[in-house]
Amino acid sequence: MRLVQFQAPHLAGPHLGLESGNGRGVIDLNAFEPTLPKTMVEFLEQGEATLSAVRRALATQLPVLPRSEVTFLAPVTRPDKVVCVGMNYADHCREQNVPVPKEPIIFSKFASAIVGPYDNIILPPESQEVDWEVELAVVIGKRGKYIKATDAMAHVAGFTVAHDVSARDWQMRRNGKQWLLGKTFDTFCPLGPALVTKDSVADPHNLKICCRVNGEVMQSSNTNQMVFKTEELIAWVSQFVTLYPGDIILTGTPPGVGVFRKPPVFLKKGDEVQCEIEELGVIINKVV
Repeated sequence: MRLVQFQAPHLAGPHLGLESGNGRGVIDLNAFEPTLPKTMVEFLEQGEATLSAVRRALATQLPVLPRSEVTFLAPVTRPDKVVCVGMNYADHCREQNVPVPKEPIIFSKFASAIVGPYDNIILPPESQEVDWEVELAVVIGKRGKYIKATDAMAHVAGFTVAHDVSARDWQMRRNGKQWLLGKTFDTFCPLGPALVTKDSVADPHNLKICCRVNGEVMQSSNTNQMVFKTEELIAWVSQFVTLYPGDIILTGTPPGVGVFRKPPVFLKKGDEVQCEIEELGVIINKVV
C-alpha cells in the first residue's frame, strides 16, 4: 500500500489517502471511512484497526481524485523525532577516505524541517554551501524501547524517500562542528511521495537509489551498500530513546554529494533536485 497525506481545494485541512493505479491518483480514505484519523501519526498510533480499514478501501471500487487536483504533503508530518544516520554507506565512506564506522553515527533533524515531496527547498541566507543527500527513510509503526534486531521489522510501518538537505559550512565548520544546525534549516527534509508499507517492498536493502540535480545524475548506488541495516539501526537507537509511531529514521546517503566533488558543487537558486528510490518513487524539489 502507498499511503499519503494530501490536501485538495474542496476539502477542509489535510486528509489521509491511498495512491492508486499507475497514474497514481488518490483515494480519499477519510471520505471512505470518516472515523479514520486525518494525520499519518494518529493513523499509525491506532495500529492494525486502521490498516484493516485501508485494506477494505483497496478491495472497494472507490472514486479516485486525479493527481492534478491534490497537493501532496509529506507522508508523515510532526513526528516525535527525526533520527539520522551518518556515514552509513560503505561507498560513501570510501569517497571521504574514512574508515567504515564500527557503530552507527546518530544525529537528528527537527521535525520543523519536513516539507512535502514537491515543495521548494529554501536556501538560507546564512549558508553558501547547501548540498544534496538522497536517503531511504524508515517510518516507525509501533512503539518500542530496547528492541531486538530480530524483532525490529515488527516496529516498522514502511519506507519513504527522504532528502537530507545539508548546509556543509554549518555542519563541518560552524557550531562547534556539531551537525544539527547544518541539517535542520526549514525545508531541509523533503519526504515522500508516499509511505510504502513494508509488505509492498520486496527487500528494502536491495533498492536502487539516486539523486539528480537539473537532470544530471549526482548519486547512484544501492541500499545494499548500507553498513547498518534497518534492523540494526532500530536496535541501536532504541537503546537510547523510545521509538514512537511516526518517528522517522533517515538511513544515510550514498556517494556523490557536492561537498566531496573536485571542485565542490553546491545548490543554487533555480536548481531542481530529484531523489528517487526504486519501488518507493521520486520526490522533486525546486531550490529557491
